[in-house]
Amino acid sequence: MQKFVLTDNNLPEKAKKEFEIYPELLGQLLFSRGIETREEAEKFLKPDYYRDTYDPFLLKDMKKSVERILKAINQNEKILIFSDYDADGIPGAVVLHDFFKKIGYKNFENYIPHRHNEGYSLNIEAIKKFSENGVTLIITIDCGISDIEEIKEAQKLGMDVIVTDHHVVGEKIPSAFAIINPKQEDCNYPDDGLAGAGVIFKLVQALISEIILRVSHTPAPLHSAKGERHPFVFPEIKEGWEKWLLDMVGLATISDMVPLRNENRIFSYFGMMVLRKTPRYGIIYLLRELKINQRTLVEDDLSFMVTPRINVASRIDNPDKAFRLLSTNDEVEARELAHYLDGINDTRKKLVTVMVREANKKLKEREVGAVVVVGSPKWNPGVSGLVASSLVEKHKKSCFVWGQSGDGCIKGSCRSCGEIDVIDLMRSVEEGAFLNVGGHKMAGGFTVMNNSIHTLEKKLNDAYQKIEKTGVKKEFLVDKKVSLDEINWETYKIVEKLAPFGVGNEKPLFLIESIEIFNVRIFGKQNNHLGLDFRNKNGQNISAIKFFADEIKNGETKIKRGDKVSLLANLEKSTFRNVNELRLRIVDFI
Repeated sequence: MQKFVLTDNNLPEKAKKEFEIYPELLGQLLFSRGIETREEAEKFLKPDYYRDTYDPFLLKDMKKSVERILKAINQNEKILIFSDYDADGIPGAVVLHDFFKKIGYKNFENYIPHRHNEGYSLNIEAIKKFSENGVTLIITIDCGISDIEEIKEAQKLGMDVIVTDHHVVGEKIPSAFAIINPKQEDCNYPDDGLAGAGVIFKLVQALISEIILRVSHTPAPLHSAKGERHPFVFPEIKEGWEKWLLDMVGLATISDMVPLRNENRIFSYFGMMVLRKTPRYGIIYLLRELKINQRTLVEDDLSFMVTPRINVASRIDNPDKAFRLLSTNDEVEARELAHYLDGINDTRKKLVTVMVREANKKLKEREVGAVVVVGSPKWNPGVSGLVASSLVEKHKKSCFVWGQSGDGCIKGSCRSCGEIDVIDLMRSVEEGAFLNVGGHKMAGGFTVMNNSIHTLEKKLNDAYQKIEKTGVKKEFLVDKKVSLDEINWETYKIVEKLAPFGVGNEKPLFLIESIEIFNVRIFGKQNNHLGLDFRNKNGQNISAIKFFADEIKNGETKIKRGDKVSLLANLEKSTFRNVNELRLRIVDFI
């Protein structure tokens, strides 16, 4: 039986008094999310863009970066925007691209590395090409913090590099012209949880505020030095224009699974608002392709439908196609790219299914330790993270999955089962085992020498025995025990006040005990989704669904009408076929 802890019995009298103006359920949900005062509650429930975003110049090296970029613009230098190829880096690249378009600056280009042929972040060959093409300033987005040698090469070739990143800072940092990363130890920014697109958005905020300030005090074209040949006339930009870029920042913030608290709550909250009315053709046509109503878009639509189609471009094709989808002003191109990316996402699903099946077969044939390493030279490393996630869910072990990239290197992705920090684990392995590592506590990427892959599992398991374990959460934290009669639109309206949901602001979890099943159905192309119907005291139908249900084997389930079950579930609104339906999303049976 799944263990759980009810949190609705833990609301102290002080908190009850603080939240007495709210419905009881809302007060409980706020408290279980670490919000203890009315002031904190009002700020959380009613976000304010100007009140709740921080001064971008609090970020280390921000002023230095702004001055360098404005100098480059005034001197018509060629600027290269170098971004990661995922659903954080690509929307972030669109943010800076749209800023340059807005001010009318033309001497820039976007570059996104090919996942298989170039790998993650900067590479020497690309840097040499940038120099040959006259680039003098490189701005990275969602990468660069570990590119020591690559940035040295750029400097040697006469290019300045401004790194904007949010990944963990290693012992060595690159000697870039400037580094904007809130995770730097000597950075005093109030929020170190921003996504990569959030960091570049802060740079755009700073640039706009400086341009507005200078334009208001400078009647003539701006000059950063006397005698320059290409003075740039900055257009008048209205304060707050950058809020239209929050569609991309919100998409990236939710996609990259950063904590949706502090400034990220602002980015995700207002990002969803902008996404629901954005005129961006790529978003409009992708949502049409997916049959999602733009006006009722929710964060789950992004996480499960939009994000995979952005990421699939780099996984099995070229990331530039996802960038073009989000940045194009051509309606025909947007429609064609939306259709294409949706199509290759189906290919990606089939590829992952085959790899997961092969991986499980390999693991069944041998003993495995606390850490699993599995792969094949025939596997596409672009989808290795998706395969690793599936294996973690099934085997409850941290998994490293590898394949062979286009350049012949062994590359892969890893996912933690929650017990360890995979970056700490990889750094704890003897020197030389990995050529390159990167990522977060729960997810990472790696490159190894071809002849080292055969001993990698043993080395990781040896290192695992020596590092500190963070501990797996054995229990579900349940917000409230409810009856079927409490599953209604009034309850949903209270839940909705906390949206958007994600890491750090999980969907409220409810316990419903001993309810009788009225109907059972199995659905989906592979007959792997479970649907249950219940009746409340008034005879009204309450539906519940569980996608990819473990309770289904070979298209059948032992669950039947008349059985009594207890559920842990979220409450959600389905708008399938433009019909509003309140339903339960089953998290687990207990």
